[in-house]
Amino acid sequence: MKILLINPPSINMIETNNASFVEEESGFYPPLGLLYIVSYLKKYSNFEVKVLDAQVEALNYQQINEQVKLYSPDLVGIHTSTFLLLDVLKVAHNIKGIDPRIHVNLGGPHVYIFPEQTIKFKPVDSLIIGEGEKTFTELANALNSKKSLEHIQGLVYKRQGQVYFNRAQEYIEDLDGLPFPSRISSPYLKYTSLLSANRVMTTFISSRGCPFKCIYCDRPHLGKKYRWRSADNIIQEIKECLALGIKEIVFFDDIFTMNRKRVLDICERIIKEEIKFRWSIRARVDTVDAEILGKLKKAGCERISFGVESGAQKVLDKLRKGITLEQARQAFKLCKDTGVSTLADFMIGSPGENVDDIERTIDFALELDPDYVQFTITTPYPATELYRVGLESGILKEDYWKAFANEPSPDFSPRYWEENISRAGLIELRKKAYRKFYLRPKYVFNSLLKLNSVGEFHKKAKAAFKLFSHSYLRLK
Repeated sequence: MKILLINPPSINMIETNNASFVEEESGFYPPLGLLYIVSYLKKYSNFEVKVLDAQVEALNYQQINEQVKLYSPDLVGIHTSTFLLLDVLKVAHNIKGIDPRIHVNLGGPHVYIFPEQTIKFKPVDSLIIGEGEKTFTELANALNSKKSLEHIQGLVYKRQGQVYFNRAQEYIEDLDGLPFPSRISSPYLKYTSLLSANRVMTTFISSRGCPFKCIYCDRPHLGKKYRWRSADNIIQEIKECLALGIKEIVFFDDIFTMNRKRVLDICERIIKEEIKFRWSIRARVDTVDAEILGKLKKAGCERISFGVESGAQKVLDKLRKGITLEQARQAFKLCKDTGVSTLADFMIGSPGENVDDIERTIDFALELDPDYVQFTITTPYPATELYRVGLESGILKEDYWKAFANEPSPDFSPRYWEENISRAGLIELRKKAYRKFYLRPKYVFNSLLKLNSVGEFHKKAKAAFKLFSHSYLRLK
């Protein structure tokens, strides 16, 4: 059996809540979920498997078709997010046009939230609901041996025009038991990000699941139970990455610093074994202290991304963020004292928020003075409590995400939370936030001092130019 795993193109990507210049210059990340499936297949089967990353390779539909024809797979798996649903379905349709016998399987967050809507599309043969490694391998084995699919947990499939929903799979508890993602199966030297200064980078998952209850966020395919890998297992994968010539690792855990002892153990191993690389993490402001930040800095961690979200405590409480403004102040002060750079994420237009609250958020961003900041407009996403509350309260007039899942349209645009401020008003406030933060003379001067290379200057100058051209920093 020949298997092809596809990271779809973003030709018809729907709008996100990021500013357009952020999306355009954010770079490309490896399709880590697909690479985990490759390594699992290689360990537990003898199938030939190939990855096609249409995004980093800048492939159009015709070029993807040519690759499919050349490889002639029996089974195709496509990573499916809601934002790329139009591209996923177009690729699936084309594959069936090439050879209707090819089994097309979709997996990812969208199919977990909308399985009934997704399985009904004609070119889709099956879905994986949840983590993909074990279920996809069992699907491949069953198709190869022409066995029934009815006992494969986490699988939704069609048979003779009928749709079958198998029993839900259990989340993987022993993450150390998973083989490392097969980075060599994709063009790993091509992945960079806006903040990586043209260094070859990769993403890295050292834990899965988030136990917190923020109303605007949900990662249902990974679950709420926090599961983590051991320090020894993580160090082994880090060394494998460095052996490939990768220069920077971005940890994509929702909260890297959840398990304090594990963080210290990882840092101690990196320091003791003198493992040299650049890395960054995501954390909560209430999960760091002077000791942890000191160890992270000594171990080479360069940057921490914190979700601060608001400069108004009442808004944080409504979002059920579970942090205080004082905790944010303390965390950013400790990072400055330690020398770890910071990225602060803020949301504009949250429940109960008015213009004065947003002004406080902008002022709070200036007070914290992170190295980088991102302002997004609060967007109710499917499967979140925020979306449910919006529908029940009438702030959102219809279940538009479900409507899009049923009938995807290229003119679809996600709604913002327009409880007190209009869409146009929120966009203008976001422009103001970016302008006030990034046009400070002090910020511009310090940013120039921190540039490490011509490549870094080129990349950040390009992003800055797009900021101006999109009027985010246009002075009035």
